[in-house]
Amino acid sequence: MDLPYLTVDLPGIGGALRTTPEDFFVNEEPAYLPSGEGEHVFAKIEKRGLTTSMAIERIAKALNVKDRDVGVAGMKDRHAVTRQWISLPPPTQVDAVKALVLEDIAILEVSKHGNKLRTGHVRSNRFQLRVRGVKEQAVHRARAILERLAKPPGAPNWYGEQRFGRDGDNAARGRAIVMGEGFPRDRKLARLLVSSLQSELFNQWLIARMTDGYYATVLEGEVLHKIGGGMFTTEDPTVDGPRLTAGEVVLTGPMFGTTMRQPAENSIVAAREDAILAAAGLERGAFATVRALAEGTRRDATITVGEPHVIEIDDGIEVTFTLPGGTYATAVMREVMK
Repeated sequence: MDLPYLTVDLPGIGGALRTTPEDFFVNEEPAYLPSGEGEHVFAKIEKRGLTTSMAIERIAKALNVKDRDVGVAGMKDRHAVTRQWISLPPPTQVDAVKALVLEDIAILEVSKHGNKLRTGHVRSNRFQLRVRGVKEQAVHRARAILERLAKPPGAPNWYGEQRFGRDGDNAARGRAIVMGEGFPRDRKLARLLVSSLQSELFNQWLIARMTDGYYATVLEGEVLHKIGGGMFTTEDPTVDGPRLTAGEVVLTGPMFGTTMRQPAENSIVAAREDAILAAAGLERGAFATVRALAEGTRRDATITVGEPHVIEIDDGIEVTFTLPGGTYATAVMREVMK
């Protein structure tokens, strides 16, 4: 998928990201810390060169618990060094977790808590990324781009290429499931593939907003997300437009499904979303066949980059910034690197 640049007028730094796992460091900042009391055991882990699922599988096997009973707030990159909290079910003992010795996994902290860690229980993720072999004036260029992305409405909240599989065909396979042309036996795989289709349609919607000049514009019938609050449908774009510019609200895009909040009926926003579906040979009712796999929701169209910082290192630059959970650092770095 050919994604446009928001900062097309600012030159990128080039270079290479992830030359080693250590060049891509992520630290999860949780929504809350364990209380120190309760039946569940929370552990902060550091993993290297593993997906979160791989790390969970190793830890669960070592503690003789089921993978599905291990809680995580979010999935972290494989080709990286990442830190995140997980929860382990009773009757797991704190000492048993502290004693774990596993390849490419370190146990950093252990404490008790009263409930399982759930998806989305993340305040933010802090990224520390090193880009090697950059162009001249890379520090100046990176700072200029990040300064713009730190202001509302922020960077496009793209789904990254990892969402679409090694061969890039996950969305097409998801569409086949929605169309009733083949349902894999593995329900987890089916959910992943349909989610990839939803992600591709979201990206297509966001491309259209940027191409048509509506990236930072509130349209009639728009579903907005209040920062720190819930979603609502605008009643007056002339009122909510300045709120978008001020960073009080963000536009939301469709993650199509039966329970997705719809824009105002017969609005230009609804027509634009229908056009995205039509281009894929789908209609809104198509997702009813997979409602148990993909309920549907709305996703913030943009992400404001928090606390950006850039320094020079021996053979490149180091960039640090904070993003909300569920967003991709690569969406920011593609703007920086071009």
